[in-house]
Amino acid sequence: MNNKITLIVGVVVVAVAFLTSSMLFTVDQREQVMVLQFGNPIKTVSEPGLEWKLPWQDVQRYEKRVLNLDPPEERMILSDQKPLLVDAFARYKIDDPLQFFKTVRSEDVARTRLGTIVNAGLRGELGKATLSSVLSPERDVFMARVLKHVNEQARRFGIDVLDLRIRRADLPVETSQAVFARMKTEREREAAEFRAQGFELAQRIKSSADREVTVLTAEAKKESEILRGQGDAALTKILNDAYGQDPEFFKFYRSMQAYEEALATKGTYMVISPDSDFFEFFSGVNAPDKSAE
Repeated sequence: MNNKITLIVGVVVVAVAFLTSSMLFTVDQREQVMVLQFGNPIKTVSEPGLEWKLPWQDVQRYEKRVLNLDPPEERMILSDQKPLLVDAFARYKIDDPLQFFKTVRSEDVARTRLGTIVNAGLRGELGKATLSSVLSPERDVFMARVLKHVNEQARRFGIDVLDLRIRRADLPVETSQAVFARMKTEREREAAEFRAQGFELAQRIKSSADREVTVLTAEAKKESEILRGQGDAALTKILNDAYGQDPEFFKFYRSMQAYEEALATKGTYMVISPDSDFFEFFSGVNAPDKSAE
């Protein structure tokens, strides 16, 4: 009898424990929970702690943290008909779990739907932009418009998109090569133009310098001729004045200079008549008297 009572009590305790465990659940601070009854939402629990439910009710857990969306790289066409490979990313969170459950139910479906919305928003804005605007600070302006558009669409699913940015925007390989070739041709043209302008400027500077050299040389030559003429005139005047004071002495002095210049080099031979005017001042010089010795 006692064994039967013990068995019954044990069964009751196990049943109560099982029933209690099926009625209690915990909510983590990183998640929010939706309580479901026969697949229909009953309540939403966002605060962490221990909660209860009826045994036949289920719970659906959703992330409370910020989630990442990294859709695959997409090829998009700009307003100038240039193709562009766009790699974008978004940061979002589940803002309304009930709406999220009613529309998409799972996070995988939500990422797929949100990726489609982001792709459509980027295509709409990039289709009105040029390559230069995408690669400039102007990109922040149209990305703000994309974020606004995506948020308007995402709120239907209980999702709040916090940030949306383009990680990388590259031209396709074939387009990059064509753009590079065009840029190279343009730079070569600019370089040739700059070289031509530089050569023209160098020629103008050289011509101006040559002209200045010619003018300065002519002026210097003119001034030197004037100074030389003035010097010659002064020399002539001085010589005339000296000659006028003592013509005989001046004639003697000039003859001595001529003798010095003519007879300065050793081994010089001159065949001149003794009666030549060159030896005028030698004719009056007496030879030494040897008898006096």
